[in-house]
Amino acid sequence: MNDTKRTNLSGLNPEDFTKDIKGKKTALYILKNKNGMEVAVTNYGAAVLSIVVPDKNNQFASVILSHSDIDSVINSPEPFLSTTIGRYANRIAKGKFTLDSKTYTLATNNGANHLHGGPTGFHTRVWDAEQVNETTLELRYTSKDGEEGFPGKVNVILTYEVEKDRNAFRINYKAKTDRTTIINLTNHGFFNLAGIANPSTSVEDNVVTINADYYTPVDETCIPTGEIAPVEGTPMDFRTPHVVGERIDSDFEQLKIGIGYDHNYVLCKSEMGALEEAATCYDPKSGRLMRVYTTEPGVQLYTGNWLNGFEGAHGATYPKRSAICFEAQKFPDTPNKPHFPSAKLSPGEIYKQTTIYAFEVKE
Repeated sequence: MNDTKRTNLSGLNPEDFTKDIKGKKTALYILKNKNGMEVAVTNYGAAVLSIVVPDKNNQFASVILSHSDIDSVINSPEPFLSTTIGRYANRIAKGKFTLDSKTYTLATNNGANHLHGGPTGFHTRVWDAEQVNETTLELRYTSKDGEEGFPGKVNVILTYEVEKDRNAFRINYKAKTDRTTIINLTNHGFFNLAGIANPSTSVEDNVVTINADYYTPVDETCIPTGEIAPVEGTPMDFRTPHVVGERIDSDFEQLKIGIGYDHNYVLCKSEMGALEEAATCYDPKSGRLMRVYTTEPGVQLYTGNWLNGFEGAHGATYPKRSAICFEAQKFPDTPNKPHFPSAKLSPGEIYKQTTIYAFEVKE
């Protein structure tokens, strides 16, 4: 049973998230730890509705863009706003890929390309949810064979956990298939470490590091060219701390294509699948520092270039570049790039991924 009939820091009302969608019920779930960190979630799209953590003055605020009611989540101008993405995160060129000599055709919902699982991807599905305890929520979804054009019935288990002893939000993913398929899951958290507001402030003053020597350049439709290019000597280099706005409008083709950062970074890994720090993001105003850890080979840096000022939770507004995303993932268009780390999943195998967003205060 969902028990949120208690005070929550998010200011969200459980009744505002109660809805029946094709026989499945949506609800609000609250996770918290002993430090006062709180995460609010709905099982529609497994969307994260708030992550409340303290700043350097011990003032608590939500640092993730979201909405205050279920209808706004469903009808958001940004359909992927802080949701779970599947069956394939990011883009697949022309909505086509070949697997075991068979070509599959997907919806094209980003120009000529397939994006984030399609218009009815995992972000639009009502997940079965069970609150295990105060810190843990388990979400399950079965994606039917042929859903959005992807082969195989896939059973997904998603575990959201607020760590007990530190302010960290851990996401564990598991999936199995009955037929060879491709899978690439991520959480599309739109973060603003200053805290959401009206208007939410620009992330251009955030200081970012990314543990990557290479990235995957894209063509004019944001599909990787196939090149794995060095970041050295380019505005894409975050191996040492850089302010986001320092180079975001540089005369550099890749940044012009994305109207800012919207690129996959090839993470430095001690071994494939190791859970290691991928990136950090620091907001100097609030003193909040976020560390991103993942088992995935890539992380997509996106600087909210297409946000247009729409209204979100508690009257907050989200202008252009008022959020930053670190989407842990396989590389975009991997099914059409054999030299990229594979996204293939076969019967008998288990897809596993862990990504952690950990929050600290830096004086």
